[in-house]
Amino acid sequence: MVQSASTDVVRVNARATDVFDIFNFKHYEGPNRYLETGALIFDLALTKYQEPLTIEDYVAAVGDRYPQLRTEKYQSHAHLFARTVSEVGKLDMGLHLNRWSIEYYPEYARIAVQSLHGKTTRAVVYFVWDWFEAITQNREIIYDEQMRVLQDKFRQSVYGGPTVYALLRTADRKRIPTFYLWDEGLMQYGYGRKQVRGVATTFDADSHLDSDFTTRKDDCKAFLSTLGFPVPNGDLVTSLKEALAVAADIGYPVAVKPVAGHKGIGVTADVQNSEELKSAYDRAVDAIPEDQPIRIIVEKSISGSDFRLLCVNGRFVAATERRPASVVGDGESTIAELIEYENRKPERLDTPTSAMSKIQCDEAMELYLEEQGLSLDSVLEKDRTVYLRKVANLSAGGFSIDATRNVHHDNIILAQDIAQHFRLTCLGIDVITRSLAESWKSGNFGIIEINAAPGIFMHLNPAVGESVDVPSHILETFFESGTHARIPIITFNRVSVGELQETIDHILLQHPDWTIGAVCQDGVFVNRSQKVLNKLYNNNVQNLLRNPKLDLLIAEYNEDVLEKEGMFYYGSNMVVLNDPTETEMMLVRDVFEDSTIVVKERDNISIRRRGLIEDYTLGAGEPFTRVYLKEIGTIL
Repeated sequence: MVQSASTDVVRVNARATDVFDIFNFKHYEGPNRYLETGALIFDLALTKYQEPLTIEDYVAAVGDRYPQLRTEKYQSHAHLFARTVSEVGKLDMGLHLNRWSIEYYPEYARIAVQSLHGKTTRAVVYFVWDWFEAITQNREIIYDEQMRVLQDKFRQSVYGGPTVYALLRTADRKRIPTFYLWDEGLMQYGYGRKQVRGVATTFDADSHLDSDFTTRKDDCKAFLSTLGFPVPNGDLVTSLKEALAVAADIGYPVAVKPVAGHKGIGVTADVQNSEELKSAYDRAVDAIPEDQPIRIIVEKSISGSDFRLLCVNGRFVAATERRPASVVGDGESTIAELIEYENRKPERLDTPTSAMSKIQCDEAMELYLEEQGLSLDSVLEKDRTVYLRKVANLSAGGFSIDATRNVHHDNIILAQDIAQHFRLTCLGIDVITRSLAESWKSGNFGIIEINAAPGIFMHLNPAVGESVDVPSHILETFFESGTHARIPIITFNRVSVGELQETIDHILLQHPDWTIGAVCQDGVFVNRSQKVLNKLYNNNVQNLLRNPKLDLLIAEYNEDVLEKEGMFYYGSNMVVLNDPTETEMMLVRDVFEDSTIVVKERDNISIRRRGLIEDYTLGAGEPFTRVYLKEIGTIL
């Protein structure tokens, strides 16, 4: 065990001043013999260069950041190291990475920590290593700066977007299988014919025509008007001259926004005169993608607050008020200093899971301050609140307030009536009004736009108010439970092509309309049709599980594949083991309560099903296939 005594292990990655050495990294995307989930595996040893501090010394230092670690007991330095990596691996963002394990060997310990993004987890391990060495040498480590680097690394991964991660975390809690389709750039939820694919809150069940329609703000506005819903008076323009003419016709104040846009970029509200309109028009043009024509909406600006109504599967589920970034004066500090103070607040960590982003300073902010007779150098009197933008852009430092419980039933009906016209899983409806507690029919209510791919984190983690579990609403649209996201899976540790085909035929006799995928070391099949065998074994498994017509999967996982690649999926409905090795026995670990397990050791048979165990010996010449084929009916 790696405890408090140095060993004679040859240094691999350690520097001459290091107490610890880390080596033999390996990342598994899915279950492996160390953990039942994706994991990073590495070895930790003590060097002989100098003695480590006591475990208590490291606990005292690490506990300053993670007080919960002070209440636990540790068998060794490796134990504490693993526990620290697990805690740091949550990246101060609440990531659902809680599992870890240790195996002790005479000269080192093998540590496994749950991992979603391998590169980030590996960087976490190196950071903790540096942290422990700094503790040993009584050096300071710039924790906050290093944590930001780790957070940025995760944010840049395919899992790092706040909406994607929120859905992944909820899927994990509900035991809904997920994996990323690298070739398609999509996330898949569920297996085979049960699957749903998507990007953030857009899914393959959505109509791409409806989704495209929502991006045409001018056409959507006309459509909503035909339904009798309140939309601001205005028009589409393609030049500044036309914009000035429209504004003069409908009267100031006006709002200006690009037809092709998102996240409030290029939007300016409450434009009071022609000079402000020129600046607003330029900002809208700058926000238009290069491949898009200049098309700008100029419409009457409605007084009130900015709200988002969210519908999932045609039903209203959440509402949020969005307010622009603001600062409160203290009588001494400039606005620039107040912004700096505000950005230091913990709730403005600017991570995918923080309630608020840092306040962004730009030309639009300075112009709005100028309209108020202020600048970044102005000192505000005590308790005076100054808004820094006209638009409640959350990514620029605005904040969200949950308003779900206060929505008037007329407004709920309005949102649902709009959503019913679109084949979209999620629809965000942006409105301006004094209060959602008042009916839209009472006036001063305007629908600003609708969004086919709305972000959900403002509802899940508002700056003020209760959280609304939008990810659960979304996933429950497709799956009642994790079980409903799965197809039956039969896993062998050893099976020949002939036995595979015999098993396929046996199932097709009972379910002739099924599509069955099967893979072993020597072939891939869909029913009896042989497919191309990929060199990477788990790619074959993924290709079958991404088949949207697949009703059942049969897969072989022997020791070599389990050690080299691990498993692609978690959970088998039936496991068939023929003289299994110790590593192959992990297949029995990853089963469900109602799974069937058939194990053959020489001629001895053990069958476990629903808490019952049956043992017997094979008769002379009795084939093993006869045993497990008989049991297949228990899972279908």
